Amino acid sequence: MKKNSGFTILELLITLVVIAIVTAIGVPSMTEFIKNDRLTTQINTLVGHLAYARSEAITRRLPVVVCASNNQTSCSSANWADGWIVFTDADNSGDVSAGEEVLRAQQKLSGDNTLVSSTGGSVVYDNRGFAPNSPGSFSLCDDRGAVHIKAITISNTGRVRKGGSSSCT
Repeated sequence: MKKNSGFTILELLITLVVIAIVTAIGVPSMTEFIKNDRLTTQINTLVGHLAYARSEAITRRLPVVVCASNNQTSCSSANWADGWIVFTDADNSGDVSAGEEVLRAQQKLSGDNTLVSSTGGSVVYDNRGFAPNSPGSFSLCDDRGAVHIKAITISNTGRVRKGGSSSCT
């Protein structure tokens, strides 16, 4: 008698049902993970650029500005979600002038996330690394609203810390 080796149709159907159930449970969790990771990455990028600007202001002994920008060459936007630039501001004009260097540029935030600032369109670090005219907070939100907000606060001394605003508007 010849013995067949392989799977029966019933075994294959049960396997497919188990895979479908695991996928149905796992996909929403993966979506949440991706959104949380995107928010964390974006707020950490902003914190990194603010820390870099503060460090460069002290090192260069010049004011350094971080401002909202949609073209990555000038302070051309009031919407921080469009991106931002970090630049030296030797003439204290608040915008990139001839001879001033754009140190870093950040593109538009992905995922249709919103970044709201109470500091206005720019954060200015003086040659001591202080931000006396720019204290305030940033709030980063996605389509889930204020429940998953990421917020940072900038003090007069230029220090950035976690927390702050609880609003996405």
